Amino acid sequence: MKAALRWCSSVVAAALIAGCGADAPVAQSAARAPAEQAAQSAPAPQPVITVSGLPDFTPLVEAYGRAVVNVTAVARRPGRDQGAPELSPDDPLYEFFRRFGFGVPRTQQPPARGEGSGFVISPDGYILTNAHVVDGASEVTVRTTDRREYRARVVGQDGRTDVAVLKIDAADLPTVRIGDPTGLKAGEWVIAIGSPFGFDNSVTAGIVSATARTLAGDAYTPFIQTDVAVNPGNSGGPLFNLQGEVVGINSQIYSRTGGYQGISFAIPIDVAMHVKEALVAHGRVQRGRIGVVIQEVNQALADSFKLSRPRGALVAEVDRGGPAARAGVKAGDVILAVDGREIERSGELPAIVAGIAPGTEATLTIWRDRSERKLRVKVGELEDAPQVAARDASEDEEGGKLGLAVRPLTGSERLRLRTQGRLVVERAVGPAADAGLRPGDVLIAVNDAQVESVAQFRESVDRSGPTVALLIERGGTQTFVAVRTGS
Repeated sequence: MKAALRWCSSVVAAALIAGCGADAPVAQSAARAPAEQAAQSAPAPQPVITVSGLPDFTPLVEAYGRAVVNVTAVARRPGRDQGAPELSPDDPLYEFFRRFGFGVPRTQQPPARGEGSGFVISPDGYILTNAHVVDGASEVTVRTTDRREYRARVVGQDGRTDVAVLKIDAADLPTVRIGDPTGLKAGEWVIAIGSPFGFDNSVTAGIVSATARTLAGDAYTPFIQTDVAVNPGNSGGPLFNLQGEVVGINSQIYSRTGGYQGISFAIPIDVAMHVKEALVAHGRVQRGRIGVVIQEVNQALADSFKLSRPRGALVAEVDRGGPAARAGVKAGDVILAVDGREIERSGELPAIVAGIAPGTEATLTIWRDRSERKLRVKVGELEDAPQVAARDASEDEEGGKLGLAVRPLTGSERLRLRTQGRLVVERAVGPAADAGLRPGDVLIAVNDAQVESVAQFRESVDRSGPTVALLIERGGTQTFVAVRTGS
């Protein structure tokens, strides 16, 4: 259902009417000439645009509100002892954990619950939401507007864009219409439907404040900025245009208080749908990379490089042996365009390159030595940090008695993570997963003895008893995790 927004515009034009008879004196005609010349050289008056009336959102909400759902996620939280098992005083590790401040025995905390929103994109039960809504969840429940509840399966999630795909077993569900966010303009009306603070199907309205916003830590998403009221619980809900089409997924707010302060951000729906297709088909998202570190071009830098104005992305560093280096890109080059798509701000480059399939050749337009030139680059693949590589051949399919598969960190990974550890967890199942270990954890030591190779790790585990104490690093913080093997 289309809601009408009426615009009324009128153009005010000034007309100069000059009359001069054939017998008019020459002096009179000459006297008027300066005035006529001044009128002709005056700037043309600007059109006066008047906004008439306000949109009625009720048809849109009635048509598509039923496709918006509430998403509840439940995550098991570790006890206050950070994963230590229940130990008896006779256990050799009892005193070890007590000295390091772990609670003995383990105290189980109640599950953590979180709520968000989502929307149905296919009648058979595929749903889009934010990745942060379901991240780490052991159980996800979807509730529709008629209060039916479904256990949902997380098909996949992508942390870089904050998009997740859920699937429920249902049929003939109401769905939304997918729009084209590339046509959005600042000042355009949009509405959000979601569950702020648990209030299901709440509707809020506002306008598009800006498009293609780049936020710190979100280089791969050109956000839509709006002034639509978005609060906790709105995450993952749809952003509609006045044609009833979803143009974005409400994801973040800018706030100094934790609540809505007039600035909210949505993921463009074309970005989200691309991620959805990749997650459903492959379980992961492939992104391109060219291997450069870039920075913004300000007026001073533009002047020094003799650019007409600040634009493009200045290359500050080139990865040795990376795609850009092989193509001939150098530090000091300014990347002006990729395959003809102009780069106005440096933050636009990562998203454009990420959207190119790895292995594809792309044309970079660069500024070097006061002139433009073109370079062909074969785009590489952006890998997650830490990089996931094939398991070491010595690791068996079960991950040993701990249920843990590890591999050596590469030199570049250690530099990027700023860690002294040598091994990274690639897979955690069984006892390791139960203890809270997960892929990406850096392994420092086993039973207080540092390990630097896969073989050394395996030997240390084989010498251990039924409980193994692992020192890991996660997010720059080190902590001990106890894994009870039961053997």
